[in-house]
Amino acid sequence: MFNFSIVTGWIHQLLTGFLPEWTAILIESVLVALAIITLYAVFAIVLIYMERKVCAFFQCRLGPNRVGKWGTLQVFCDVFKMLTKEIITMRNTDLLLHNLAPFLVVTASMLTFACLPWNAGAQIIDFNVGVFFLLAASSIGVVGILLAGWSSNNKYSLIGAMRSGAQIISYELSIGMTMLTMICLTGTMSISGICEDQAANGWNIVRGHVPAVIAFIIYLIAGNAECNRGPFDLPESESELTAGYHTEYSGMHFGFYYLAEYLNLFITAGIATTIFLGGWAPLHIVGLSALNGVMDMIPGFVWFVGKTFFVVFLLMWLRWTFPRLRIDQILSLEWKYLVPISMVNLVLMALCVAFGLHF
Repeated sequence: MFNFSIVTGWIHQLLTGFLPEWTAILIESVLVALAIITLYAVFAIVLIYMERKVCAFFQCRLGPNRVGKWGTLQVFCDVFKMLTKEIITMRNTDLLLHNLAPFLVVTASMLTFACLPWNAGAQIIDFNVGVFFLLAASSIGVVGILLAGWSSNNKYSLIGAMRSGAQIISYELSIGMTMLTMICLTGTMSISGICEDQAANGWNIVRGHVPAVIAFIIYLIAGNAECNRGPFDLPESESELTAGYHTEYSGMHFGFYYLAEYLNLFITAGIATTIFLGGWAPLHIVGLSALNGVMDMIPGFVWFVGKTFFVVFLLMWLRWTFPRLRIDQILSLEWKYLVPISMVNLVLMALCVAFGLHF
């Protein structure tokens, strides 16, 4: 498996060969920022197109099919249309908070996006407490949502923001405990360390057998709720709240929320890939050394993106299969079922690790 740190080390040595250290680091930071923004935009376009086509498939229709071959240029046209739309500000809004809220949501999304391990040695943000940082960074987004509802001076936006805040804060407990379950198995909070452990010992969802599978299912449910996607889309329910907390937004301010929603879907799937499905680690089957050698020839970036899009498809399947839940049903599911099951599952994984019952 190719380690991308060889490339990054060569670039650093090349720059420091004729530039001061601080200048080289500044240039590297700019290049990394450009890479994040480019990947962010590309994956958003791909996910929006994929969402429309998957939705059309489940509803027995074609989806976008007019602009470009198979409708591939439809998303680009929508982006250009959004860029040319005027940003309208309502009379009684709190201008500072109203304009700040979309940037908080996008900032939180980009911070968590930068934590994803794309390949061995190709992780932008990597701490020894990387999982803790990832959870902390992702929590900033709910502040932007609450500010959007509060500053809009619209009762429907406020209701949507309150629903979203209650929902996201509640389901973060289940996500945190499922991650703790996997940290208990791997013994590290470093995201790169979790991937390296799975590359050496096998994917966590296989090694941890029953507790890992339970944690994976809980994570998919809670992750869908964290992204405010159906059947947990009460904060944006069109039939009740028009568009929820971003009703009063237009132009690219609305575009930021739209962009962050789909990238949060990718980030949720990417974290599931990292924690449960090996991250960039290839699939290895014990006893099939020839097959394992072929798997090692596939770049880690391809493995990571392929697994992530598989999880994205599962989340889209979940959205377009189940009807929307009521807010009391959503909170009951979390506090009465997912949290107790997650706590019991964490204890079960701790017992498996203590007695060596995992693979």
